[in-house]
Amino acid sequence: MTTSQSTQWGTPDMVSQLERVLVRTPTTVGKFVEEGFWRQPDTSALLTEHKSFTELLESLGCTVDIAPPVDGLVDAVYMHDPMIMTPHGAILLRMAKPVRSPEPAEFRKDLERLGVPILGQLTDTAFADGGDKVWLDAKTLLIGHGYRTNQAGIDQVRALLAPHGVDVFSFDLPHYEGAGAVLHLMSVLSPIAHDKAVVYEPLAPVRLLQFLESRGISWFSVSEKEMLTQGSNILTIRPNVVVLAAGNPVIEAQLRAAGVEVHLFDGDNVAVKGDGGPTCLTAPLLRIASNG
Repeated sequence: MTTSQSTQWGTPDMVSQLERVLVRTPTTVGKFVEEGFWRQPDTSALLTEHKSFTELLESLGCTVDIAPPVDGLVDAVYMHDPMIMTPHGAILLRMAKPVRSPEPAEFRKDLERLGVPILGQLTDTAFADGGDKVWLDAKTLLIGHGYRTNQAGIDQVRALLAPHGVDVFSFDLPHYEGAGAVLHLMSVLSPIAHDKAVVYEPLAPVRLLQFLESRGISWFSVSEKEMLTQGSNILTIRPNVVVLAAGNPVIEAQLRAAGVEVHLFDGDNVAVKGDGGPTCLTAPLLRIASNG
């Protein structure tokens, strides 16, 4: 880290020490089932679960910035999607799910309030969700090409990062349950250390698995049952220290047996019923890589 900007903001990967993170208090006003495609949540539990989640992050050493709820935008609690944080500032995205299209503008207000530098924003026909990206290191970004992220979106992200020497690799995601359902790259892949990840193999692109192998990254395989309860969407606080939605005992046991420190949170309403895990609930603002 050489500049004051870089010591305040930026993420070189998805596993280095998470220092600062942005979350949004969930709204209780909106059409969760009709427009958000949630399973109807207990709206009071949304608030209590989210508060417990933010308290857990703080207990793990994170500075947590909390953005206000936006009535009507029930998916806005999933702060990972409207933006990609890079080592060089934020990229604001355009969202293909129609009901989510206002979210990047709301996100811009939050970034400007905090003073986070903005590297760029997608335009025209480009679409992308933050859940479709995985940083392996400061020079390697993986992007899923699916119903939420199109080729124009990938091309614009690549163009914004090219001057900084970042290689962007894209991987085709399967149809799965169709355009109306959510399937992100991070639905099937979560890095938990520089050389380890959690993967849902049946929906993982073959080229992606081969790419991970080529980088010396091994993985734990999650079951279909636990993929559906966010067992493959894991937030890494630092290498081998993770946050996992409760109710995924098999992958939890695998991780603990391998020496991974697992912290659970009750996310039945705020995570599982909206198809968004602990990573989805967070927008990382600063991760600091160790010198080791």
